[in-house]
Amino acid sequence: MSFVQFVVLAGGTGGARFLRGLRAAAPDADITAVVNTGDDVTMHGLRICPDLDTVVYTLGGGIDEERGWGRVGESWTVKEELAAYGADPDWFGLGDRDLATHLIRTRMLDAGYPLSAVTAALADRWRPGVTVLPMSDQRVETHVVVTDPETGRNQAIHFQEWWVRHRAALDASAFVQVGVDAARPAPGVTEAFAAADAILLAPSNPVVSIGTILGVPGLREALLASPARIVGLSPIVGGDVLRGMADRCLPVLGIEVSAEGVGRHYGARAAGGLLDAWLVHSGDTADVPGVDVVTVPLLMSSPEATAAMARAALDAAGV
Repeated sequence: MSFVQFVVLAGGTGGARFLRGLRAAAPDADITAVVNTGDDVTMHGLRICPDLDTVVYTLGGGIDEERGWGRVGESWTVKEELAAYGADPDWFGLGDRDLATHLIRTRMLDAGYPLSAVTAALADRWRPGVTVLPMSDQRVETHVVVTDPETGRNQAIHFQEWWVRHRAALDASAFVQVGVDAARPAPGVTEAFAAADAILLAPSNPVVSIGTILGVPGLREALLASPARIVGLSPIVGGDVLRGMADRCLPVLGIEVSAEGVGRHYGARAAGGLLDAWLVHSGDTADVPGVDVVTVPLLMSSPEATAAMARAALDAAGV
């Protein structure tokens, strides 16, 4: 393959594994990952960026493959000591190895470095083989409006509390990206779109991952201004969500939990939406007006299967 440039919009585990497959499918390509930072949170005085870390760890060989997040060979001494002190929050565990990443990130942010520079410095250790960019240097945090089970009143809680502590069991009525209106694309993001030969929407959560990225003012416009074809991959396989809890997020926005439902949510680029092509899993069907729908295996069951899936996305992009 001649030198080409690809851009991937990605969330956490699904996005990271897809990027690994794309790197294998196109080893000579220049790949840029624009990663969701709406899941970011401050715990115990440390700034934690779950999706950025999952992408870097996965591509750098440091991920716990079974869990899909955190470091392989992790230990939990600090978590146990915090629990012994009764320190809140006790529902969010920081592993000892992972802790070093958060310490360095927080120290650099406190020293005035932007998140994009901090991410580049952290990635320098892991050598992910792709350029990893946060969607924005400005702080954006997703909150979830839920009904307090004790008072019956609406309240907003951080996405991590809803996702990790409550396992998305509390019914959500809205997702609010706090700070997004004042955000702007991180350095390198719009430039990557302009230079891209293909733009891919990873099979990440359409609401709180891809949707949050697209909510950054100016980012969607820069993406649509690119001459490259935009290809999305369905996160819904056989009517099910394979990782995460997108099925708890999609209905909040009135989106059907299906490959067709998500495809129609993204919409056809020719009609003001995003997609030129939409990949759905073998056996699934999707009628998305104005979009080329391609049926291919979308199970990331092995590195080889994921690479084949990425290759299919590139074929749909015409590269």
